[in-house]
Amino acid sequence: MDWIYLGFVIFLFILAVSDLWVGVSNDAVNFLNSAIGAKVARFRTIIIVAATGVFLGAIMSNGMMDIARHGIFRPEQFAFKELMYIFLAVMVTDIILLDVFNSLGMPTSTTVSMVFELLGATFALSMIKIAGDDTGLGFADYMNTEKALSVIMAIFVSVAIAFVCGTLIQYIARIIFTFNFNKGLKWKIGIFGGIATTSIIYFMLFKGAKDLSFMTPEVKTWIADNTWMLLGGCLVFFTVLMQILHFLKVNVFKVIVLIGTFALATAFAGNDLVNFIGVPLAGFSSYQDYMAAGGGNPDSHMMGVLNESASTPLVFLVAAGVVMVIALATSKKAHNVTKTEINLARQDEGDEMFGSSKVARSIVRWSNSTANFIIAATPDKVKSWIDRRFDKSTIEIEDNAAYDVVRASVNLVVASLLIALGTSLKLPLSTTYVTFMVAMGTSLADRAWSRESAVFRITGVLSVIGGWFLTAAIAFISAFVIALLMYFGGTVVTVIIVIAGLAVLIHSNIKYKEKPDTAKGDQAFQDILKISDSKKVWEPFLNYVASNDKTFLDGVSAQYTAVTDGLMQENVKVLKRSMNDLKAYKTTLKNLRKKETVCLRMADAETALVKSAWFHTAFNYMEQIYYSLRRICEPAYEHVDNNFSPIPEEYCNTFITVRDELVAATRRLAKHFKDRDYEAMRAEEETLASLQKKFSDLRKALMVDIQEKNVNLTVAYLYLNLIQESEQLCISMKHYARASRKLA
Repeated sequence: MDWIYLGFVIFLFILAVSDLWVGVSNDAVNFLNSAIGAKVARFRTIIIVAATGVFLGAIMSNGMMDIARHGIFRPEQFAFKELMYIFLAVMVTDIILLDVFNSLGMPTSTTVSMVFELLGATFALSMIKIAGDDTGLGFADYMNTEKALSVIMAIFVSVAIAFVCGTLIQYIARIIFTFNFNKGLKWKIGIFGGIATTSIIYFMLFKGAKDLSFMTPEVKTWIADNTWMLLGGCLVFFTVLMQILHFLKVNVFKVIVLIGTFALATAFAGNDLVNFIGVPLAGFSSYQDYMAAGGGNPDSHMMGVLNESASTPLVFLVAAGVVMVIALATSKKAHNVTKTEINLARQDEGDEMFGSSKVARSIVRWSNSTANFIIAATPDKVKSWIDRRFDKSTIEIEDNAAYDVVRASVNLVVASLLIALGTSLKLPLSTTYVTFMVAMGTSLADRAWSRESAVFRITGVLSVIGGWFLTAAIAFISAFVIALLMYFGGTVVTVIIVIAGLAVLIHSNIKYKEKPDTAKGDQAFQDILKISDSKKVWEPFLNYVASNDKTFLDGVSAQYTAVTDGLMQENVKVLKRSMNDLKAYKTTLKNLRKKETVCLRMADAETALVKSAWFHTAFNYMEQIYYSLRRICEPAYEHVDNNFSPIPEEYCNTFITVRDELVAATRRLAKHFKDRDYEAMRAEEETLASLQKKFSDLRKALMVDIQEKNVNLTVAYLYLNLIQESEQLCISMKHYARASRKLA
């Protein structure tokens, strides 16, 4: 039966590759967000820098595998078979859990997930062993609970400290450099560059390099004894170097960001590799020890050998490095997770990815009250001086960047220093937590959170933080349940669970690839933002609006058809899907208005003032069309969902004839918008007026039936609402087309 355990080990390594892929996709946010957010280089260049750091960190690392071998459980108390169940439960839970967070675009901690999965699976088997044991051993004899508690405490501390430090240091940096940072850099940049680069080097030595394979005890001792001398030498050298680079017209901020990206990537691979392959390698070591002992009884072969420190073979580290680099370069999910943090930190309002929440609204109200108190107590001259330092009218930011290189530099330097401080204090800080909260703190200090966007961004931060702690709970419970199922179900159940885990992962990836890439669809907006001459904005703006109008009307015709068909055919699934789609589209419509208004502001002032009234009129009618669809869909869904009587067939046939004419007119109108064929639009307005009359006639005929016939009033009122809103659709579309013609 030993071949079964060999199969388990092979499964562990298959899951390890999946875990590496998924884990890197999640943790890419730690070292990519600052460089991408500030657009310090092309995306490919940033990926190459990060990938180089990841690969070097992986191949030089000894893996830090001890936490998976004996950091959470006491291996001498567990048999080989029991540990295999623990390892398999951890890996299956881990890949599914991290994949879910990546698909949602939410960063989470691979350290926390692994620790709590090990805790959950170990707790399950410990409970079984204690229940069947009369030796008096307790949970403390089976589990290393102190480690888990230290991780939880470090999480709470690091979240608060990272946010506060990021806010304070960015506030000071912005006062020194302002948003027009290229002015007055003559001597400041050398000192700033020296401090920043020295901080990053300090971080690499104390956090990133402390566990690399070439760091012998002698080297560590020498570095510890000569720390201040090394730091002083680095500070002088890098200050002079950065000053020389500045005189040579090199952007020192970009250099700092790229160095920091490389450093964080190296440290991530060197220190966090255990989160991905630590458990499979521990399982492999267990199997080697079991086979070296001649096989025997897997229920009685105890695994005290795992108390020895791990020595990871180089081939595993190289293979892990290759997988991580490929995942980093190709994973769509890695780019999505990075997008979440950058959107929450961006300098402008942009598209808000999160809604509002009661807690966020309370925090904003409290913050406004506190800010008003501080402002009232601050002398006017000081307020005026600070406001001048934070003047955004002179902001220097790369095209389409979320923030500038000053904030990107502070993000990396502060995160580096905090992680180094945590390491020196032996606090197991998570790189994910620290980098995320520093980014949130620096964006707050930069006044990137206006009153219009603050509530959404605080909701986003709370969602991400809540996600971290939810990770711990889900990881513990899931691994606990899976370990129990494996223990009581035996080999058959174990194999089924592992295969099911892989199937879920593959299915999730296929579904994710099928999701539309909306970023490319808004390239026209980005192109308009790049235009510096206001007189050249108007024509691209009209094309952008026409394209959006076409997309909107195509959606209207599709939803109107789906909702009315769903009502006539009593298809509750179609109606529910349409209702959810329409609710979600409200945010899209709001963001679209923001973007088009931003473009309108960039146009020539004289033209924009003349035309803006028609622009806003057209958009108001867009909203009227949207709300008419909502008012049709919601009562229709409620009616069908409650299994009320259907609309009589004679009514359905009469209505569908006119409806099809409206759908056809809407589609033609969409094409005219795209082609900017204003004469054809004028003709379509007459068609819509004719259709309005037809719906009005249907409404009058129904009113006669309600008066004179014994009709079902519930059905009659629903049908009346459908006709009235369809009539309103004709009116709104007619005015929408007219306003759009006047805009052009």
